[in-house]
Amino acid sequence: MRKILTCVIILVMASAAFGAPAAFKLGGTGPLTGGAAIYGMAARNGAQIAVDEINAMGGDIRFELRYEDDTHDAEKAVNAYNALKDWGMQLSLGSVTSKPCEATAAENFADRIFALTPSASSAAVTEGKDNVFQMCFVDPNQGTASAQYIASKGLAKKVAVIWKNDDVYSKGIRDTFVEKAPEAGLEIVSETTFADGNDTDFSVQLTEAQTKGAELVFLPMYYQPASLILAQAQAMGYAPKWFGVDGMDGILTMEGFDKSLAEGVMLLTPFNADAKDERTQKFVAEYKRRFGEVPNQFAADGYDCVYAYCQALAQAKATPDMDAATLCAKMIEQFTTMTFNGVTGENVRWSANGEVTKDPKGMVIKGGVYVGLD
Repeated sequence: MRKILTCVIILVMASAAFGAPAAFKLGGTGPLTGGAAIYGMAARNGAQIAVDEINAMGGDIRFELRYEDDTHDAEKAVNAYNALKDWGMQLSLGSVTSKPCEATAAENFADRIFALTPSASSAAVTEGKDNVFQMCFVDPNQGTASAQYIASKGLAKKVAVIWKNDDVYSKGIRDTFVEKAPEAGLEIVSETTFADGNDTDFSVQLTEAQTKGAELVFLPMYYQPASLILAQAQAMGYAPKWFGVDGMDGILTMEGFDKSLAEGVMLLTPFNADAKDERTQKFVAEYKRRFGEVPNQFAADGYDCVYAYCQALAQAKATPDMDAATLCAKMIEQFTTMTFNGVTGENVRWSANGEVTKDPKGMVIKGGVYVGLD
């Protein structure tokens, strides 16, 4: 009798496994630990919500999601990528931050595994690679859009720029901002920089901006150094307008940060958690329920990446038994021709070089939350 029961159990388990719908293996790397973990965790969390929603629909497209920790390090990102490849990754979410993604994008290109990164914005991520695409704004576009936005809204005439010279993200945005600001009628009265090792004391940079009469300080950087700049400016009694970029999205959830320091800080981002459309409200509510906080732009981009993949796979009539190279060719065809609507933008399109086109949104921090400027 025991043998019969064992056989029945085995047959039932085999039947269940045989009947389970197959899923596309979707992998990504990002900083899940360390100083940049806010970005990686947010992108992974947003992607997981999308995967769960799509799988619950019971349609032909299903995903199995796996993220590997790269601690915001290029060498570790390649190791994480290789672990995903060994796992059988068919589609990639690339890497979350720019320098690691430059390294893994080269692997994506060589292996013909299509990648759609949620937030690696360096132009070098996609340059020369026909199968690496971005959901976020590319760095040069952020610099141009910021200069135009500051000028068009009449936020300031005299501007100071503080940027990080050993970071491709900061440099890429700074370069185009400095080029486009004069064309927009802005005067850059101070431009100072810093690098790893001298990124804790910003008194020299702030004193110069204040002495030169900067009405607004532009901060093309991630939130960690920005948080110190805001604190030190307050301590010295300097209160200009502050304008940041999408890398500062996350400052409000930084452990130990006094949110009042960020009051009035403005930035451009493709995502507004306060938007009233049904799609955004549903995503924000689910993110709050699961993770106890308002999703930032990185979470929204991760969420949109998965839904964009779902649309592209459905339109291509792709199936999970296809190998990565076959899927890669189909994704290139779809992403260069389709239009996508998500929480980070309507009528989103991609060029052949993987660059996304969508409208940025002006945001300002008020009362410890992001509020739309437009």
